[in-house]
Amino acid sequence: MKVKVGDKLPDAKVFLLEKDPKEVSVKKIINGEKTILFGLPGAFTPTCSEKHLPSFINASEEIKKNGIKKVICISINDPYVMDAWGKSQNLKNQIILLADVRGEFTKKIGAEFNWRGWGLRSMRYTMLLENEEIKKLVVEEGKCELTAADSFLREI
Repeated sequence: MKVKVGDKLPDAKVFLLEKDPKEVSVKKIINGEKTILFGLPGAFTPTCSEKHLPSFINASEEIKKNGIKKVICISINDPYVMDAWGKSQNLKNQIILLADVRGEFTKKIGAEFNWRGWGLRSMRYTMLLENEEIKKLVVEEGKCELTAADSFLREI
């Protein structure tokens, strides 16, 4: 990862699906608020669907107790896939799903890799942001233990 604790989060354009896909700035979505931002290899992939995203859905109350205003999940997928994934996970506004269609944000933070030769993907990471500054950052390969909500929240 290029970014580290103490860095300001770089900005990039990503997509959010409302009625139609809408290109938005990551910083505009965060808007300076205390935020958890996590990235993962892909919507509908086993570990992301069974562990990473559900861990944050299930921790919604604990997240609020920690004064965190927003939780954002970003992946190199298209906005329709991210929306369908959120619906399949019964997501009810607990998490903002952003589609990094071109991998612009992922590349700016240095989280890109070529997954199994299938193309550009994001490493698995979770970060805590305050005023767009990275206060905590955890990155892991393959599994989802340290980047899952329960482990991450214990350390903040």
